[in-house]
Amino acid sequence: MKYIGIDLGTTNSAISSFDGERIHLYKSPEQHDVTPSAIFIDKRGGKYIGARAYRNSARSPNNSATLFKRFMGTSTPVKLPAVDVTMTPEECSAEVLRMLFGYLPEDIRGSGETGTVITVPAAFNQMQKDATMAAADMAGIGRVALMQEPVAAVMSVMRQRRNDGIFLVYDLGGGTLDVAIADSTGGKVNLLAHGGVAMCGGRDFDRALFDNVVKPWLFDNFDLPDDLSVNPKYKALIRVATLAAEQAKIELSQKDEAVINAPDTEISVRDEAGEEIYLDIPVQRRRYDDLIASKVEESIQATRETLEKAGLTANDIERIVFVGGPTQYLPLRDKVAQELAIAASTEVNPMTAVAEGAAVFAESIDWTSQSRGRKNARGTISAGGSLDLTINYNARTPDIKARVVLKVGAGSAMGAEFQIDSLDTGWSSGRIELKDGAGVELALSKPGENLFKIFVFDSNGAPISLKEDKIVISRTAASID
Repeated sequence: MKYIGIDLGTTNSAISSFDGERIHLYKSPEQHDVTPSAIFIDKRGGKYIGARAYRNSARSPNNSATLFKRFMGTSTPVKLPAVDVTMTPEECSAEVLRMLFGYLPEDIRGSGETGTVITVPAAFNQMQKDATMAAADMAGIGRVALMQEPVAAVMSVMRQRRNDGIFLVYDLGGGTLDVAIADSTGGKVNLLAHGGVAMCGGRDFDRALFDNVVKPWLFDNFDLPDDLSVNPKYKALIRVATLAAEQAKIELSQKDEAVINAPDTEISVRDEAGEEIYLDIPVQRRRYDDLIASKVEESIQATRETLEKAGLTANDIERIVFVGGPTQYLPLRDKVAQELAIAASTEVNPMTAVAEGAAVFAESIDWTSQSRGRKNARGTISAGGSLDLTINYNARTPDIKARVVLKVGAGSAMGAEFQIDSLDTGWSSGRIELKDGAGVELALSKPGENLFKIFVFDSNGAPISLKEDKIVISRTAASID
């Protein structure tokens, strides 16, 4: 069975797999970790999904569909008027899911043995969840289950961090801030509260750059009308400039200065004096920090309100888990963590944590069950042969140790001894008296399956043949409570 996790995002989406030990992230054809949730159809009917579609959307918005996740579960049509195409939000999401699933190796896609978990926002209602399942069905993905995005993010952290605690998920996407608080205890994750801001995200940051940096520069360097932002002649300029501002914003995550750049050949618009318009505008982190400060402060206040709603304080929180593209900007993470007085988690990639957590959760599901319940955590083997011996143990646990307890029938193999060896590390329990209730604590040396073998010896030290002697215990990541 192959376990797949998909973060079906409003702005970007990602796909990964988990084999019980390791996460594998599948990159786009452009070798990016994430794929823009965008569709573009050209005048000949050619359809493009992902990065190419998103790039073309700036020049040809009437050929494009973006942000359609916001309309999942509604009757709102998604229109591409330039090509006379109307799609449902579910059909649009299915295109993105189909594209992502195509990144998987053919032997996985064609095996028919995949279990896929798709994430949804904590605030999604049942109609929106049903719409997501419908999109997965249209995409032909097969076995599918859903989970909440913040829980997936925490599960991604818990795969690498074993201690219990309450985690705050700060998910800043393209258009919204989602705040969630989740408790991880004994390897189980439970969502306690969620909140956020509907109009606070990366697009607001792009708009701030355009309004306060790009627009003044354009007026200083070109002959442009006062109604630039709404003038039909300059629509293409506005779109290309906004995309260029977004690219510069992303670059500022890596360096102190970036350039908002677009050549005249890309803009293809002249000003009122007939001059070709181009963009070549330096912007520094310090300036960017000032521009986004009010939105960041708004996000911090929303986070405080979510904590208050849950009856918690900063002292109750183990870590902040940052999710979403804008949180790749280190000064923003530092500002939020400092203002809230909560340490930031550094274990996960903000762009891929949700997809990775979903893949981890997929491994815990019993995919043979219609209800998509969890795999049985209890293990039992009957040794058989001449012995009335049953071995009981935790077959799945997030702990680094698991206990094995023996049930021995009355009068069975008097004076006998047993021994359990690790087939992974060579560790041995040594010989222990075989009696009812005897137990051994086994160290689980690695994530995923840990293999052990039980031996039984009679009173003379001779081995007793057993029909079943293998014990398999999976050390798992966190599961959902």
